[in-house]
Amino acid sequence: MYDYVIVGAGSAGCVVANRLGEDPDVRVAVIEAGPPDDAPEIHMPLAFGQNLTSEWDWTLFSEPEPGLDHRRNYLPRGRVVGGSSSLNSMIYIRGNRADYDEWAAMGFAGWGYDDVLPYFKRAEDNDRGASRYHGVGGPLAVSDSRSMHPVIEAWVQAAGQAGIPHNDDHNGATQDGAGRYQVTQRNGRRCSAAVGYLHPAAARGNVEVLTDARVYRILFEGKRAVGVELMRHGRLEQVRAEREVIVSAGAYHSPQLLMLSGVGPSETLAPLGMEPFHELPVGQNLQDHVMLNFVCLTDKGSLISSITPEAMELYETEGRGPVTSNGGEGGAFVRTRDGLDAPDVQFHIGCLLLHEEFLGVPFDDAYTFGPAVVKPTSRGQVTLRSPLPHARPRILHNYLMTEEDRASMIAGVRLNFEIAGAAALKEWRRDDFLVPKSDSEADIMDFVERRAHTLYHPVGTCAMGSVVDDELRVIGLEGLRVVDASVMPTIPRGNTNAPTIMVAEKASDIIRGLSPLPRELQDAEKVTA
Repeated sequence: MYDYVIVGAGSAGCVVANRLGEDPDVRVAVIEAGPPDDAPEIHMPLAFGQNLTSEWDWTLFSEPEPGLDHRRNYLPRGRVVGGSSSLNSMIYIRGNRADYDEWAAMGFAGWGYDDVLPYFKRAEDNDRGASRYHGVGGPLAVSDSRSMHPVIEAWVQAAGQAGIPHNDDHNGATQDGAGRYQVTQRNGRRCSAAVGYLHPAAARGNVEVLTDARVYRILFEGKRAVGVELMRHGRLEQVRAEREVIVSAGAYHSPQLLMLSGVGPSETLAPLGMEPFHELPVGQNLQDHVMLNFVCLTDKGSLISSITPEAMELYETEGRGPVTSNGGEGGAFVRTRDGLDAPDVQFHIGCLLLHEEFLGVPFDDAYTFGPAVVKPTSRGQVTLRSPLPHARPRILHNYLMTEEDRASMIAGVRLNFEIAGAAALKEWRRDDFLVPKSDSEADIMDFVERRAHTLYHPVGTCAMGSVVDDELRVIGLEGLRVVDASVMPTIPRGNTNAPTIMVAEKASDIIRGLSPLPRELQDAEKVTA
């Protein structure tokens, strides 16, 4: 028996475990389907690509996507302590002020930008120091890149020549513009949520991490969640929660677990012979960022040719150099048409040959860059494939199924052509490896349908307002919350790891009954207050 049982040791679960465990009288169990994060490859930044499809990856696939020529998309998800924060490319992006003000406008009290900024700052230990927008002393290390590959600076200059202004901080006063991204690293090594939050929590002695344990269902007594049933070491076991069960299994697996436990929509469960005991639109409202990349070959070297014995020694002794690269070291946020209140496209630039949904072998020196639609209007769903708990879920994103999303992608690709042809990149570009035939709409969409894929940012499948309330309690049930990216009603503009950690920071205060952190008021509000 524990006070709290957390399902999933990913980005959110690690945060919640740490914060709840600050009370020495509270006992917390964190249940993770995967193994511990003790392999050195997990913590070496440039090794992130090697970890895809490994034992630490769920290696999910979508259903045939109608907007992508009916291709199944590879969907990596962390199956290891730290979750996807142990697999991702470590980019620290919070999203846009407009994203959170939209949540507040939808009626979710306490989730506006000025409400959530203090939680971003509380989480953060930014090596640039404390400021209006940044915090120090938090569990999550945030730093400038220690790789600093020169093609990134050339790309940022090329973006400027294409009309995109420079921005040194995409998490500051404005998101728009091109520049280098900050990363979740400490001394050149990955700072996952497990490194920052869970391991220190477990060291206190009142937070227990159960690894290699697959949760099969949530246990209920009436309408109250009282624990979970799990498979561990070949045995079915029960772990009971005195206070709450907190589901933090991610945007694909949290809805799957709820539906396996009888919480979900009858129209998707009935064909499997299942009748929900509690009807909710679980699994609907799936949102994700879809991306496309150009790949250009170069004679000036890339990360693949930079990994020398000297580079490895520099990494081991000083935590610097190309081995510390997160791959996508820079990028930009842009508005592709007039009238938008925030960017609709994000660019990434990496100094590697990335192809075949990032699973192809980088056989030559190259750099890879391209746009992603970051405010999609397309919606998908997660449903069950089988009532068997170890079956993988059915996932359909419906990428680019609206005219708005296609327009943003086409405009982003055309801007990518401008950047590719800018003078600043001329000396870097030997030849094109993967580039559309032309910037015509037909050629762009042909290339998109054959080459576009996920940017790994699924959210929304247990959304506030439909599945959980604004305190992340599952509507109509007791003792059960969802705390992860699935609760986001709309997707933030940008990489979603930092927003997920923020959600978990705020949820932890809600669960503990603490007053919210004071709002970060804008200067105009301070004057009129």
